[in-house]
Amino acid sequence: MRGRSTRNRSAAALTCIAALGALTAGCRNDTAPAWEYPELGTALSSLSRDLDERCGPTATPAGCAKHLDGLTAPTERAFAEVLDHKLLDVRTVAAMNDLDRARAERFTAGRAARARQEPHYLPFRRAVAAEELAYRRMLSELERLRTAPPPGDGTDPV
Repeated sequence: MRGRSTRNRSAAALTCIAALGALTAGCRNDTAPAWEYPELGTALSSLSRDLDERCGPTATPAGCAKHLDGLTAPTERAFAEVLDHKLLDVRTVAAMNDLDRARAERFTAGRAARARQEPHYLPFRRAVAAEELAYRRMLSELERLRTAPPPGDGTDPV
């Protein structure tokens, strides 16, 4: 009889220890939602894929410029997502400003190329390449923001 009582006490003690461990684990913030913002990740991978496919090494400057114009709306949606999640920082703002400047330079160079009736006008080609590079920098900045862990490791006690 005595052996059974000892086993019951041991089982009860183990159950209490397991319950305390579960309660302790439950008081941590490790069940918080994923901070990697999957919607933003989808938008960024789509933008990156579009940029790779449409402005590859075989694309003409005019063709690439046309496709860059089509990336404006998805880029603004991704940037709006960053604002919604309050992820904005100085580097991202600088990357967006660089993109805006590169786009303005491309428009100016495009007008000059059309006036000269020269689709492979060197300043236009350079402006298209600069805008493509600005898009890539902006995408890498947004990806950096998306994947940066929140302050702490996200499992701080509540």
